[in-house]
Amino acid sequence: MKRIFYLVGALLFIYKAVVFTTGCAQIIPPTGGPKDSLPPVMLGAVPKDSALNFTGNKIVLKFDEYVQLDRPETQLIISPVPKVSPVIEARLKEVTIRIKDTLEENTTYSINFGRSLKDINEGNPAKQFTYLFSTGNYLDSCSLSGKVIAAETGRPDSTLIVMLHRNFDDSAVAKEKPRYFTRLDSAGHFSFHNIAPGRYKIFALKDEGGQKMYMRNSDLLGFYDSILTIGENNIRPVLYAFAEAPEEKKAGAEKRSVTAKPAASKKEKKLSYHTNLEGNQQDLLGDLVLTFSEPLQSFNNAKLHFTDTLFRPVTGYQLEADSANQTFTFRYPWKEDQEFRLILEKDIASDSSGTELEKADSIRFKTKKQSDYGRLKIRMSHVDTAQHIVLVFYKAEKIETSQAVPGKDINFSLFRPGDYEIRILYDANSNGKWDTGNYWEKVQPEKIISDGKKYTVRPNWDNEITIELPLQPPGDVMD
Repeated sequence: MKRIFYLVGALLFIYKAVVFTTGCAQIIPPTGGPKDSLPPVMLGAVPKDSALNFTGNKIVLKFDEYVQLDRPETQLIISPVPKVSPVIEARLKEVTIRIKDTLEENTTYSINFGRSLKDINEGNPAKQFTYLFSTGNYLDSCSLSGKVIAAETGRPDSTLIVMLHRNFDDSAVAKEKPRYFTRLDSAGHFSFHNIAPGRYKIFALKDEGGQKMYMRNSDLLGFYDSILTIGENNIRPVLYAFAEAPEEKKAGAEKRSVTAKPAASKKEKKLSYHTNLEGNQQDLLGDLVLTFSEPLQSFNNAKLHFTDTLFRPVTGYQLEADSANQTFTFRYPWKEDQEFRLILEKDIASDSSGTELEKADSIRFKTKKQSDYGRLKIRMSHVDTAQHIVLVFYKAEKIETSQAVPGKDINFSLFRPGDYEIRILYDANSNGKWDTGNYWEKVQPEKIISDGKKYTVRPNWDNEITIELPLQPPGDVMD
């Protein structure tokens, strides 16, 4: 009887423990599992990938999950470039390609989706997914790779495309679509795959309109001097893209553009001007620039007075007007911490409609101090003066100054403080500035190297910068 009593008590204890423990347990909802980070995977295709002797006009690609096409118009690369683009649609787990162009015989075609093919849930792209087929009994297997540099900056520009032409006429790049094209990666590299062997001209282009043709001189264009033979000892070309220099306006055309504006009454229109002074301070290293709101019909030097604070005339300056008679530059050997006045009489100038300044004006300004500037020493290695190297200092993407390299050291007693990018220019014609190219005259641009670094010059400080120059100027072929 005792044993039965102990057995019942044990059972009651176990029951209570189970009931109370279960009642106090925290209920945790099921989680959704790890985030999907995998791109869509093709399970099959009709016809199959890399099919030979293709004769149809429809292709169906089947994937392991629901897919979408994101901006295919900017991502798809179809080679050879068709006259009529195919219609490509995504629905559920399938992508359908309907070919609208007449296919060439014995030709390998590739459809590269770039980053446009993604899954629906997380948007994971199937990067550079490519479908191949051939209308012949083989697949072309030639490839070509290289690099494109924006010549003026010395840096890559991934917005450019690279094109291969079989037509060797100079005008073909402006009149015809290329045989093949591809895009650049972030480092400026390009690669072609599954292209036919043969001879090609190669170009890089800033294709703003999507026409794949060189439409305007203002478009960035790069070209290689020689015809490439693909399939035989392939080289890896480097192209330097540039925009041609704008054509200078003829004097007659400029005059017409001014007089063609509708005349405004003097009450509606005012002639004004501004200077390049910073807080009424004059830069010791620069010129004083006076810019009027309109090109001037007349300007009377005698009604401009450059004086000290006691209104005594200052001599020894030069005044120069630009071709539009709108910007006037004062050149003077400025010294630190000096005060000046620039006085403009009311009728000093008038524009083409006879409008003058509203009233006489006086500008009072002071030159900066030497302590506002830094002292800069640049040390360089591997200097070869025969390469005509020029250091070009950029501040906020604008040229601040430039300096030819005479030897391994350059010293500046005064240098404007700030953050700079220093570009190395190979100045072929020794004119001290970068010169662009001209495709029609077969002139390549001058070459620039940029390391992309920022160099800081502090005011009232002895600044030193070390630059390691390349042993050789930039080449036209990658190593």
